[in-house]
Amino acid sequence: MTTSSPTAQALDGAAIDGGLYTDVTDFARHTHWLNGAAAAYSAYGTGIFALVLLVAWWRARGQGSSMMAAVLATPFAVVLAYVVNSGIKTVFQEPRPCRALPHDFLIEACPAPDDYAFPSNHTTVAFAFAVSLLLVSRWLGSVALLAAVVMGASRVYVGAHYPHDVAVGALVGSVVALATVLAARRFAPPLVDRLRDGALRPLLTS
Repeated sequence: MTTSSPTAQALDGAAIDGGLYTDVTDFARHTHWLNGAAAAYSAYGTGIFALVLLVAWWRARGQGSSMMAAVLATPFAVVLAYVVNSGIKTVFQEPRPCRALPHDFLIEACPAPDDYAFPSNHTTVAFAFAVSLLLVSRWLGSVALLAAVVMGASRVYVGAHYPHDVAVGALVGSVVALATVLAARRFAPPLVDRLRDGALRPLLTS
């Protein structure tokens, strides 16, 4: 198996855990029955997190303002995590594994050369949702966390990312979400109280 050399300033992902990536994609090569489901979930699975967030919002309508503040902060946490993660991508400029290891098995088409791998945006978003929801509801957060783990695994399985891309993406999403939602729970309840007394009352109270 030949590899293409990354540019001088780029992170060489294949040297970190390219062997493990190849093991996973070889597994995918021999589990064709799973390929379609994994590809669909990898591409569209973030919709699950939106549904779980919707349930969390509905439940929070009958709870205290700090809980509603955490729910309302979740989309902001997800967007902020995505922005932070995208900034990291531009710094490290790690080529996708499909370019560094061109003969490995792929389910997802190889992206453009300037669509960098490190860290995984899909995983970052998934874990930002999951950690935010864990701070709202242990049960809903556990469902979201399981879905986030499967999302991260699917990104390696389809050939889009190295395992370390997923691991760091999970860390970025978790840290940003934790900081954002805890801050919202601490400082935003008075704002939620004012909103609950205004035109948004039907959306924020049961």
